[in-house]
Amino acid sequence: MHDKPHASAGRPAVAPGITPAVTFACAVACGVIVANLYYAQPLIALIAPELHLRPGIAGLIVTLTQLGYAGGLLFVVPLADRVENRKLILATIGIVALALAALAAAPSAEAFLAASMAVGFCSAGVQVVIPFAASLAREETRGRTIGNVMSGLLAGIMLARPVASLIAEVAGWRAVFGVSAVAMLVLALWLARELPERRPASGHGYGEILRSMGQILMRERPLQRRAVYQGFVFAIFNLFWTSVPLLLADQFGFGQTGIALFALAGAAGALTAPVAGRLGDRGYIRLGTAGALATIAASCLLAGWAGALHSLLLLVVFALTLDGATQVNQVLGQRVIFSLPGEDRGRVNAVYMTILFVLGACGSAIATLTYHAAGWWGAMGAGAVLGAVVLLLFATEWLERRA
Repeated sequence: MHDKPHASAGRPAVAPGITPAVTFACAVACGVIVANLYYAQPLIALIAPELHLRPGIAGLIVTLTQLGYAGGLLFVVPLADRVENRKLILATIGIVALALAALAAAPSAEAFLAASMAVGFCSAGVQVVIPFAASLAREETRGRTIGNVMSGLLAGIMLARPVASLIAEVAGWRAVFGVSAVAMLVLALWLARELPERRPASGHGYGEILRSMGQILMRERPLQRRAVYQGFVFAIFNLFWTSVPLLLADQFGFGQTGIALFALAGAAGALTAPVAGRLGDRGYIRLGTAGALATIAASCLLAGWAGALHSLLLLVVFALTLDGATQVNQVLGQRVIFSLPGEDRGRVNAVYMTILFVLGACGSAIATLTYHAAGWWGAMGAGAVLGAVVLLLFATEWLERRA
């Protein structure tokens, strides 16, 4: 059963289902918010010297943002099952805007790192937007809605790095966070006008909601499986996008702008999200998942081969197939978990994303270890092995269904 949005003061009640305008607003919101997690990645070499951060600990610039995001997944996203969703989304966006302004004006490394954690913590609000849209959508079009919204999310992830590099090259690294702070304020004003209210049905207290997350994980077998599948996939995704800049610099002589343009080309993988949503709505979830996982494993091997051939064109092609398949698996997975019985989609998404994030974070660590130990082929070989492992895990789903 779907929640029927309540009318705001002075606003007409919204009919059941989600309108194209609200879907578009949610997609843009996801892209703009999630980009904040990735702006600093290509800017570490510029930020660290100015803030007097030693090279050995400069990675904290990204690490603390990610740790903040993990905390937000655990403590902010479950609020979607207790707090009116529109207000929660707008509140997180407002705090992110303040934290971004603090980054732009940070006088010291300590101030910058504290603001980075705040940005990550409240950027977890993006994971309130996705179940919000899924709850408004009708069952027969839920996959399409999730796919459209997720296309915005992936576009934000892929465009964040090139946009940050290009702005920093023109106006310096502080301008990146200043521009994003303004963008967040504009986004909040737009969403305040476009989004309907959604009041969750749960009457549970916040502590009870947090405790229930473990129970949900233990109870819902589909949630366990889809979280592990996408966690492995996200690890492979991170492995590729952490190691490919090293390859582009070492073998192709690319500078920051060239690497940014390569990442920009990879953003086209977001176009597969609406297609994946339609596959899910038509009942092809398992077939689509099998195709996506096989494509990811094959893309790693073929990308390794492209690097050995020194072919930039083939490298772009296999980056696109990897990104596209990653998006397909993500949309199909969320189609499954947001169709589980009950109205606790905020908690379901918090559990899903936390597992995904923990497994996915391992990909970046594997990337640097394998690339420095065995080069590009070593990194892509590790990705292919992870792809084979998740394919085997998926195969056990067929055996489990037969049993």
